[in-house]
Amino acid sequence: MKKFVLPLLLVSLLIGQSLLGQTLSAQTLPAQTLSAQTDYIGATKPPGHPRILLLKGEEEAIRKAAGGDRIWGKMQQAIVDESDRMMGLPPVEHVKIGRRLLDKSREALRRIFFLSYAYRTTRAIKYFQRAEKEMLHIAEFADWNPPHFLDVAEMTMAMSIGYDWLFDQMSQQSRATIKEAIIHKGLEPSLDPANSGWLKVEHNWNQVCNAGMTYGALAVYEDSTAFSKQIINRAVEFVVNAMKDMGPDGNYPEGYGYWGYGTSFNVLLISALDKAFGQDYGLAEQPGFLKTAGFLENMTGPTNRPFNYSDAGGNGGIEPAMFWFAARNNDPSLLWEERSRMLNEDVHRHVTDRLLPAMMIWGHGISVDKVGPPKSLMWTGRGKNPVALMRTSWTDSSAIYVAMKGGSGNVNHAHMDVGSFVMDAGGVRWAMDFGAQDYESLESKGMQIFGRSQDAERWTIFRYVNQAHNTLTINDQHQLVKGFAPITGHSADGGWMSATVDLSEVYKGSLVSARRGIAIVDQQYVVVRDEVEAPDSATVLRWTMVTPATVKITGGNTAELTQGGKRLLMKVEANLASGAPGVVQMKTWVTDPPPNSYDAPNPGTIRTGFELNIPAKGKMAIVVRLLPEGGGAGAGVGGAGAGVRGAGTGVGSTGSGVRGAAAGGTGSSEAAAGRKVPPLDEWKKD
Repeated sequence: MKKFVLPLLLVSLLIGQSLLGQTLSAQTLPAQTLSAQTDYIGATKPPGHPRILLLKGEEEAIRKAAGGDRIWGKMQQAIVDESDRMMGLPPVEHVKIGRRLLDKSREALRRIFFLSYAYRTTRAIKYFQRAEKEMLHIAEFADWNPPHFLDVAEMTMAMSIGYDWLFDQMSQQSRATIKEAIIHKGLEPSLDPANSGWLKVEHNWNQVCNAGMTYGALAVYEDSTAFSKQIINRAVEFVVNAMKDMGPDGNYPEGYGYWGYGTSFNVLLISALDKAFGQDYGLAEQPGFLKTAGFLENMTGPTNRPFNYSDAGGNGGIEPAMFWFAARNNDPSLLWEERSRMLNEDVHRHVTDRLLPAMMIWGHGISVDKVGPPKSLMWTGRGKNPVALMRTSWTDSSAIYVAMKGGSGNVNHAHMDVGSFVMDAGGVRWAMDFGAQDYESLESKGMQIFGRSQDAERWTIFRYVNQAHNTLTINDQHQLVKGFAPITGHSADGGWMSATVDLSEVYKGSLVSARRGIAIVDQQYVVVRDEVEAPDSATVLRWTMVTPATVKITGGNTAELTQGGKRLLMKVEANLASGAPGVVQMKTWVTDPPPNSYDAPNPGTIRTGFELNIPAKGKMAIVVRLLPEGGGAGAGVGGAGAGVRGAGTGVGSTGSGVRGAAAGGTGSSEAAAGRKVPPLDEWKKD
């Protein structure tokens, strides 16, 4: 995009604007560039304070909802209770952890958002006073850490919400102090090219930083109108760089955890624009954006745990932005997971979410207890990290859930996890993902953890490589970062709910071709089929599944997993194209202690699976059946009087090689799992 230097006339206008008795000097706007080819705002003027998210008087509807709805009343009280707890806390301090001030910025946003909200909905002066104290303290910081600009963005948003929402109550002196900090420590640093690389990136930094800067510009709009317009126009222009990656289906490439970050701030940006100017300038209509709520909803399994691929945590929570999506799409079923958490979890568990007041703004008109489940049991999304997410039920906590991904390691925060999957059944997560390792635990040891090249230091971290994911490893080599694996087919057929992915590019050089299919069969068990072709040399294939279960090798091609009183049988068969059986060696591999001193510990987990040798130019079909005791949706694998053999204690060791598919029986589960698994080319595609 072409950039231009602010015209002399614009600079003159900015210099001449009054800032509550203080003139914005020429030094306020360094000789930098602002890209804003289009004046989206034009002559539209925002309303007076408060203008960000919640206009004057709109809090009355929230008070009414909280007073008349038990669920919203509990959430309102939780925010007020937490605001009361904040009263005795000392203000946040400018103390960095490594290169980041981000934890302080986030806590500042949580405090100021909560306290300002509590003041507006209760009119209790103590909340105003405590919020003002926090803001005046932060205004005295030397800076908000612009080298790591996320810190500036969240701090600017915090200060801007407080300044805007509490404007009428503040003294002229407090207004001037806080406004000056917003401009000089928030907005101005974004003009420095050394701090503004986020404008062109295609990930969460773009969304978060543009949202934070827009909130700052809205807060001081009447005193620096031309400057604020430039900041807001810039946001509208550049945030689409990140939003386009959600096209065409709504799949968020960085995964569950960063959806909660990037998309939430994207919604905060859109909602603020719409409230201030009556429109969002087409941002919500960007391809895939309104569909992304479906992605997020389907990413959580019946165990309430997310599909936490890439740098995501293993636990979920309420996502306030989902209430905005539900209202915008007129689809309350998008809130099925939020409904479950609001009805079944301690409401005070959610007060750690710094954006929780936004949920009250966007959701208070929705009767949460009347929200029904989604209609579809399967969701697929294309994009940089395509996924297929399937389940046997939304209402049965024992349902089977399988989520798999394709994609690439060359995506922000990605792991070498192409082809990986997670699985729930019987209320237990059997196949898991380690997710992220704390960044500071690695960066404090001098590691460069965000490289994406094949030889990047990132790929020395145990949790990030394919050997620690539920996918294939060939000759103990890493997947190719530059490779991409598309979802090649999917079907929502209840008897064979499935998806297939072509892994060939990520194993180029190690395999001629590699394809994987995963299916939930007859709503009772899971099948994973891999079809691979070896190059001119013999190849060793490792099939891995990470699990928190106890594993016992029970035969040459079987293993039994036990967890929480539940059992899962893993059965393997492998055959060459000639029909000759492969030699399967069932194995387990340790996860704790991990291989390197800088790796995070992984207590209570183990890897299980198998290895097999593929002859030169050999074509091998591998079928793994994952058979949960009791089935997944009422009909059981191993029903009454059958069960899975063995007691399932201890960690198994390498088993002896056994040819073919024959193994010990599991009673009626054998009949249920006896359905032939066809070649991937024959799998049904919707």
